[in-house]
Amino acid sequence: MDEARQEIAARFYANFMDVIEGEGEEEGPRGGGRGGTRRFAARFETVAFGPFTVGDMQCGADVRMRFGDLGAYHVNLPLSGRLELRQGRAPAVVATPGQGNILDPSGAVVVDRWAGDCRIVAVKIAKAALWEHLEELLGRCPRRGLSFAPALDLTGGPGREWAALLRRVAAEMGQPEGLAGHPLMARPVQDALLTGLLLAAGHPYREELDRPAGPLRPAPVKRVIDAVRERPEHPFTTTELAALARVSARRLQESFRAHVGTTPMGYVRDVRLERVRDELRAAEPGGGLTVSEVAWRWGFTHLGRFAASYRERFGEAPSRTLQAGPPARG
Repeated sequence: MDEARQEIAARFYANFMDVIEGEGEEEGPRGGGRGGTRRFAARFETVAFGPFTVGDMQCGADVRMRFGDLGAYHVNLPLSGRLELRQGRAPAVVATPGQGNILDPSGAVVVDRWAGDCRIVAVKIAKAALWEHLEELLGRCPRRGLSFAPALDLTGGPGREWAALLRRVAAEMGQPEGLAGHPLMARPVQDALLTGLLLAAGHPYREELDRPAGPLRPAPVKRVIDAVRERPEHPFTTTELAALARVSARRLQESFRAHVGTTPMGYVRDVRLERVRDELRAAEPGGGLTVSEVAWRWGFTHLGRFAASYRERFGEAPSRTLQAGPPARG
């Protein structure tokens, strides 16, 4: 049991785990099996693939688990049995071979029952990678958070296809000569998996992604977006951004309005505000961190305008975000 906890903590998240005793005979096919509680005999096979960590996992006995904030997006794809869990204050959900489950980075997770006969493919996805990929697909900085509907249909359509692709890639990664691990293939396959999840699952941007794609962003716009995302705290000016884009300032302004929906400096502000919010949400209340310190670090030199922009963007004052602190851990 200790080895299982340590393995999950090393590959996925810190956790508490214990066997559900004495319920095997009552649960029958649902969990512990007939003839008493199953013997705990965990089997984990895990591979890392860029922003993904994929595990083929089974415990052999009914267990319950608790996690704090995951800090990453997570998908459970049962191959057999059932997994009963809940996150934060949301209602409990059941994951089965016909319905997977998606967890957000924030919100304590409780697994009420991971049945002994439940074999799952567990997928951890780096938050920053998925968010940046969504930004690339939209061609702009999203104005709302990325929170998924908890259920993922695996009986058909995009959900089933995405799960099948993920399992094939994981199998390839386990082979020394697997094509998915080749440097020329790895990034395109990772992008395909990120795109596939965004097209298969429910979230606030799903309808926008389903609409026919407009023209691709021109190279000057992409050069500026890449530069800003790499160093959002840098004191960019329109002139400097135009030089990076290798076009005139007027041309860059027009291209940004057409393809991103804002100005170049508006995009800089949006990215900085997201970074500030992430840092404020992660801080412990009373830990000595101040809103002004975080704002300055991310390039906001006029605190009054910063506070107004923050409130307009997120619907609350930055001080309130800081006072709330990280979501409660389990």
